[in-house]
Amino acid sequence: MSIDCPSDCTHLVASRRYDEERREVDWSKLPFPAIKISPSFAQEHLALLNALSYAICQCAHENRAVVDSDVVAATQALAETYRTLASGIYYENPPAYSVQRGLYEALKAALKDFREEETKHRGMSVTRDADIRDALIFFTQLGATRTNGRPKGRAYLDLLRRQFKPGEFAKAPSKIVLLP
Repeated sequence: MSIDCPSDCTHLVASRRYDEERREVDWSKLPFPAIKISPSFAQEHLALLNALSYAICQCAHENRAVVDSDVVAATQALAETYRTLASGIYYENPPAYSVQRGLYEALKAALKDFREEETKHRGMSVTRDADIRDALIFFTQLGATRTNGRPKGRAYLDLLRRQFKPGEFAKAPSKIVLLP
């Protein structure tokens, strides 16, 4: 039996806190174990990280089937694409699972929009492919350490959502007008 609790359920919050206190992370088993993202990276690329985080949360809001493991798989696949791109080869291997592929495509679109906005405001895009790769690796590793390992777990998604206003992802009001 599985229960789909809302993110603010007191039992779910207590369970996550309990899991977090007892979790031991094996850093050698994380995705991209040889790559360490410095804490200063987050400060230097805050706008990029916010754009990716927003895209993840928006996609998860639009598709309730998105869970932590989907986010980790999609960010990992896109990070691999950017890692090969940094070596001069364009090789893309999007996830086969439709939910993960949808998130993968949403992240690609968010990156395209981010670069277009950056170009509009600065006259050129200063974000390098290596910066995007590192941002995606950051999200992949963060997700791997924050997920609780349950198949339908959303602990990582809830962590990302906390940085936005509570009503940020509320559904838009219906545009249907009922006439008497």
